[in-house]
Amino acid sequence: MSFLRPKFITFDCYGTLTNFHMGAMTRELFADRVPAERMEEFVKDFSAYRLDQVMGDWVPYDEIIKTALERTCKRWGIEYRQEGQLYYDAVPTWGPHADVPAGLAKIADKIPLVIFSNASDSQIMSNVNMLGAPFHKVFTAEQAQAYKPRLRAFEFMLDNLGCGPQDVLHVSSSFRYDLFPAHDMKIKNRAFVARGHDVPANESYGYHTLKDIGGLPALVGL
Repeated sequence: MSFLRPKFITFDCYGTLTNFHMGAMTRELFADRVPAERMEEFVKDFSAYRLDQVMGDWVPYDEIIKTALERTCKRWGIEYRQEGQLYYDAVPTWGPHADVPAGLAKIADKIPLVIFSNASDSQIMSNVNMLGAPFHKVFTAEQAQAYKPRLRAFEFMLDNLGCGPQDVLHVSSSFRYDLFPAHDMKIKNRAFVARGHDVPANESYGYHTLKDIGGLPALVGL
C-alpha cells in the first residue's frame, strides 16, 4: 500500500475539526417561527445564503452571518430579530469533534499541520487551542481578504506556506467550500471527512474518504 507523505496537511476548521453548531443553534432560535416539519429546509437555506455571502469581496465574518440570516428570514417571510450576533459570539466556544485530538496527535510531530478557516482573527485561536495538537500555521479569511471557496484564499495559503499544490494534503468535510476549489487549484491529494453535512461528489474528482480524523494517520503511513 502506498502512503501520502505531503510537506503539509492543510485543514478546514469549522465542521471538519471543530464541531460547528450552526444547525443546532438555528433549530433552537427559530423554533417559535419555523414549523418543526420544515426546520431542516430552513437550516439548509441559511447554509446556502452563508455560502452565497462569501463569494464576493471580503467583509467581516459577523456581517456574513447577519446578512445571510436576514436574507433567509426575508425569503421565509418571518421576523429577523438580530440573532446573527448570537451565532458570531458562540463560534469561539465550540470545541472539536471527539475523534479530532487523538487523530491529530499521531501526526502533529511528523507532518506540519495547517488551518485555513473562514473565520476572523479574533475567533479562530480559541477554537484551535481546543483541538489538542500544535499547528504550524493558522490562516484566516480575514488575513487573506478572501473566503473559501474563492481560489484567492487557497492562493494565499500556498503562497504563505512557500509551497505548491503538489506539496499539500487538503482535508475537509465540505466539497463546496474546500474540495471543489482544491481540485481546481490542482491540489491532487484531498481527503473528505464524512461528517454527514455534505454528500460525496462524483468519484472522478479523486479524493480519499475518511470516516473521521482517526483515519488520517493511516492515510499518511503513521
